[in-house]
Amino acid sequence: MNRVTCEEAFRRLDDYLDRELGEEQTRLIGEHLAICEACLREFAFERSVVDGVRRKLERAEAPASLRTRIADSLAREARPEGGPPGR
Repeated sequence: MNRVTCEEAFRRLDDYLDRELGEEQTRLIGEHLAICEACLREFAFERSVVDGVRRKLERAEAPASLRTRIADSLAREARPEGGPPGR
């Protein structure tokens, strides 16, 4: 039987929240959270923090000059090296 300890679950909570774990690890962490009240409380707390940050970021307005610099930087990164600028 392949089980996850509280320590392993705690270390992987951020990746679990961000959906960055593989299928098997996601399943194992989910199973652990289903049976461990302490880890489930920690998960609920972490999720509430992430959700709160997301809500605040959705309301944040970046200055137009910053948005332009970011878009230009992303366009440069997307271009093949030495290639012409994208549209």
